[in-house]
Order: sequence, then C-alpha cells, then structure tokens
Amino acid sequence: MGISASRAVCALVFLASTAIAPSVWAHAHLKQPTPAVDSVVEAPQRITLAFSEGIEPGFSGVVITNAQQQVVKTGAVKRDEKDKARLIVPLDQALTTGTYRVDWHVVSVDGHKTKGSYSFSVK
Repeated sequence: MGISASRAVCALVFLASTAIAPSVWAHAHLKQPTPAVDSVVEAPQRITLAFSEGIEPGFSGVVITNAQQQVVKTGAVKRDEKDKARLIVPLDQALTTGTYRVDWHVVSVDGHKTKGSYSFSVK
C-alpha cells in the first residue's frame, strides 16, 4: 500500500508552509524578566521584561503588587528604544523586603495578545 503522488505533494506543501511561516502562530512570550522568576535580589530600580518578539507599548501594561496585594507605584511603562521586544517599568519608590508579583499583558506587533505573571523577592 503506497502513498499517492497527490497525497505526497499535499504533505510536502503543508510541511513547507509550516516551516516558512512560523510567525503566523507567534505570540510575544516572556523570555527574560529582570529580576528573574523566583529570584531573590537587592531592591531593583526598574523591572525589565524581554519578549520573544516586538510589542506595542500603548496596548501593554505591567502591575506589580506586594505580598499584601498592594499595588506598587511605577512610572510609565515604556518600550526600550533599542529593542522593540523589551518593556521597561521604572519604580517610583524603593521596594522593601518581601515578595512581589509582576502581572503583565502585551500586544505583539502582529496583534496577538498574551499575558502572564511571575514573582521575585527582595532581601
């Protein structure tokens, strides 16, 4: 029992299309947060989130909360001028000792929405 030529061609076209256009299914995923996930750090002056692809800062945001679920005051979230896949969140005040949660949502340049969260601690 063999594969017909038309089925083989269809399979090759499908495989080629998935290899050529992987960005069709792409979303901006968090690649490298600073401070890192579950890390223990000195009080940072800003939070930096690096994504897998460029993001639209006007449709993206970050909320940081402490262990008592109080929102930490931040400056305006902005995209790094040199890296369109990096968000910078300046902190208006020094973080005190404790655990913090970072909730983020972004819209990538291709229009896909993603969100997530992670925690870190300040010693």
